[in-house]
Amino acid sequence: MASEGNMESATQTYSGFVSLVKWGTIASALLAAVVVVLISS
Repeated sequence: MASEGNMESATQTYSGFVSLVKWGTIASALLAAVVVVLISS
């Protein structure tokens, strides 16, 4: 089993990844909305 120090590092890495995916999804959705508005006008 992983030591406690490795688990803390893994948890921080995973949290950063989840945060990146969350903000990336929001940014992609906003960009897609802007593109749709630009195309429709």
